[in-house]
Amino acid sequence: MDPVDLERLNTLLEHDVGVSEKIKEQVKEFDKKVRIIVGILGKIHSTPSNSMPELLDSVQPVLLSCQEITTNISNVIPPDQFWRWKDMWSNSMRTAVFAAALMEYLRNGSLLSLPRASEILGIQEGWKDRFSLPVEDYLHGLISMVNELSRYAVNAVTLGNFEEPMRISNFVKDIFSGFTMLNLKNDSLRRRFDSLKYDLKKIEEVVYDVSLRKLVLPTPPPQLG
Repeated sequence: MDPVDLERLNTLLEHDVGVSEKIKEQVKEFDKKVRIIVGILGKIHSTPSNSMPELLDSVQPVLLSCQEITTNISNVIPPDQFWRWKDMWSNSMRTAVFAAALMEYLRNGSLLSLPRASEILGIQEGWKDRFSLPVEDYLHGLISMVNELSRYAVNAVTLGNFEEPMRISNFVKDIFSGFTMLNLKNDSLRRRFDSLKYDLKKIEEVVYDVSLRKLVLPTPPPQLG
C-alpha cells in the first residue's frame, strides 16, 4: 500500500479511537446516573401514594442532570455519524426514557410522548445528525415502564391502594392497543412487545381479585338526560 494512504488510514483510525474513548467516558457517567434513578424509583413499591410526590421530587434533579451528558455526547459525535455510534449509549437511553415515562404516569397518570422525552433529556432538534432519541429506544423505554407497572399494581394493593390497579389496567390497555397498531420490524422490540401480554394478564388478575373482594366501589352507570 502507498505510504500516504497508510498514513491517512492510521489518522482515521486514531480519530475513531479518540471519539470512542470520549463517548465511553460519557456513557460511564450516564450509566451511573440511570442506576441511581432506577434505585430510587425502586422504592415506589413500598411508598404510600401520599408520599409518592416527595419520592419523585428526589429523582427529578438526577434525571435532569442527564441533559449535561447528552450535550457532551452530541459535541463528540462527528456530523452525520449518529447511527454509527448510537449503540454505545442505547441501553442508558432506554433506561432514562423508562424512568421519565414512569414518573410521568405516577405524577399525572398520562403517557410520556416522544418529543417530551427528548425535551426532558435535553436533546435538541439541531443535533439530529449527531444525537437524537430513536423511536425504537423510546418504545423500549415504554415497555420497561409497563413491566414495572405490572409489579406496582400488585404492591399498590399491599399498601392499601385498591384503586391503582384499575388505573394501571386502563393505562396499560391503551398502550397495548397502540403497540398493536405499530409495524414492529425490529426483532428485539417485537419480542419485548410480546411480553406486554403477560404484564396485562398479571394486572387484570389483580383487578379481578380486587373486584371479587369488593375492595373498590363499582363505577356508577352514567346518568341519562
